[in-house]
Amino acid sequence: MISGDFGVRKLQTINRRMFIIGAAKIIVFTGIITRLFSLQITENKKYLTLSDKNRLREWRLPPVRGDFIDYFDNVVAGNLRVYQLHVIPEQVENFKSLMLRLKEILNLNKKEFSKIIKKKNSQKPWETLIISENLTWEQFTKINYFLHELSGAKPVLTVSRNYPFKENYTHVLGYVGQASENDLINNEIIKKSHVPGLKVGKNGLEKTFESELIGKNGVQRYEVNAYGKRINQLDHEEGEKGKTIKLTIDTEIQKLCNKLLGDRAGSISVMDIYTGDIIAMHSSPSFDPNLFLFGISQDDWQLIKNNPLKPLTNKTLSGLYSPGSTIKPIVALSALENDVISPKFRVNCTGKMEMYGQTYHCWKKRGHGVVNLKEAIKQSCDSYFYEIARKLGVDRLNATALKFGLGKKVLKETYANEKNGLVPSTEWKKNNLGKGWVLGETLITGIGQGYIQTTPLQLCLMTAQLANGGYQIYPRIVVNKNEASFEEIQSIIKKNQESLKENKDGLTEASEQLLSFVKEKKHEPLYRNPENVKFVLNAMFSSTNEVRGTSYSSRIEDPKYQFAGKTGTAQVKRITEKQRELELKTSDIPYNERDHALYIAFGPYKNPRYALSIIVEHGGSGSSTAAPMAKKLFKLIIDRHEIREEIKKKNLTKI
Repeated sequence: MISGDFGVRKLQTINRRMFIIGAAKIIVFTGIITRLFSLQITENKKYLTLSDKNRLREWRLPPVRGDFIDYFDNVVAGNLRVYQLHVIPEQVENFKSLMLRLKEILNLNKKEFSKIIKKKNSQKPWETLIISENLTWEQFTKINYFLHELSGAKPVLTVSRNYPFKENYTHVLGYVGQASENDLINNEIIKKSHVPGLKVGKNGLEKTFESELIGKNGVQRYEVNAYGKRINQLDHEEGEKGKTIKLTIDTEIQKLCNKLLGDRAGSISVMDIYTGDIIAMHSSPSFDPNLFLFGISQDDWQLIKNNPLKPLTNKTLSGLYSPGSTIKPIVALSALENDVISPKFRVNCTGKMEMYGQTYHCWKKRGHGVVNLKEAIKQSCDSYFYEIARKLGVDRLNATALKFGLGKKVLKETYANEKNGLVPSTEWKKNNLGKGWVLGETLITGIGQGYIQTTPLQLCLMTAQLANGGYQIYPRIVVNKNEASFEEIQSIIKKNQESLKENKDGLTEASEQLLSFVKEKKHEPLYRNPENVKFVLNAMFSSTNEVRGTSYSSRIEDPKYQFAGKTGTAQVKRITEKQRELELKTSDIPYNERDHALYIAFGPYKNPRYALSIIVEHGGSGSSTAAPMAKKLFKLIIDRHEIREEIKKKNLTKI
């Protein structure tokens, strides 16, 4: 009986266990079926996408940068095809082995190899490591031949900047370099377009117009095998090239400016006196911006950086110089406009003048004798300008100088490195130096010395606004089709002339309203009496084209090329009485103590169209160093003018 009960219980236990095991099998099987259903049906798209991600690769291509062209459509900053080699360290199974193989294939020396390893250690594992930014065609084909054994290496065909005119445009255009962390933070467009090796503008116009130049990325999609090697291109999406920007500059004149200055430190600027188009803007010495494209060598960088003539400085915009005697036309105009003197006012120049125990010398030791205003400008008599500066006062001179473009940026925000310069006043000295103005400072300001500081481009603008009869212009270096043409500007100036004349005659209130309306438009007169401007221009003509004029030796007799100008010689160090007695030649004076040589001019004299300014640092006399350069420049400028006008006509026909 007992054994029977035991058998029943044992059977029940077995059945229960079998049931549990069977149920467990059913549950597990059901789970497997459910999961398979989920994988195959419900999550099919998800895993298909993941599979495709392993099978497909998408590469964003670097955007193609827009070109810069000159006024005659010559490309002055374009693009070149370059071959690069990229590696993403985290996608490489054995980085050391790969690098050793690449070293062998590319014939890398120890220095190059160490540089790559150092670069790899300084960045994140998932960041692209650029092994070479500029492979030769031979190296590129070799890499592709051995690509099957270079898992993780990625040969890339891309574009890089090219500056065909090298040092001629360096300070105008600037240069590009690899996008930095700051570039990505400060420019959203750079951030969106960023790919390994992307080059962006670092200074000059390249930086100013970065957002317009950068372009849009292209995209390539490839099918790859299990090792990541490309086996088939599936799709290619074209990028969009950046905007082409046209400059007002004439490359031939720009090249001549470079040639004339040579290795000397200085600047030449040329400007259309009506449209404000900058025809040339060269700072010397310069350097080849192509050196920066793939990482400048240490030797080249040290040569540029340590050059005492400072090739990295854009002297046209950032160089601040005493204008010397080139300020005298503005001093004369200011005195005439404020009725301080008349053109007949005379001064007896004995070579120096005494005031409060201080001696103020004229550049001509024995003096010029009795001179009037025209002769004083023509012969650049310092004693005469001491006297009219004394009568005029620095504040009235300040007002006239500011109106004609000194003491403020010419190209506004186009260049981040452009400086304002300084035209002093009694208020300026009190606010900045905490001292009162003294009369002696007025005298030396009247000959362009002392506190006054100008940029070469400001002097060019000042000359242009004198040469066009005394009307405001708006300088530009980039062509804008919406800007007024020469003919339209002349029409506006003529209306301004008529309105000013009517206002002077006191005809009607309507005349005053018309004057106000015209002035609001643009190109307003900067003078009170146009005869005063004409007088100053005539005196500048005498300075260049009449005997005893300071730039008479640089004159051109042919009326087609004839120009008018004013020399300037700016002291960089006060001359001692001993040095004055010795009458040293420029070559006998240490370079850093020599005077700066300056020249401003406009031409052709009849119906002028262009103004220029020249400065040669420590060049000595403006008449012997700077003025002869203007003679060569004006011949080319005026010859090129006809070609420039033909281009304008073609552009108008297209519109």
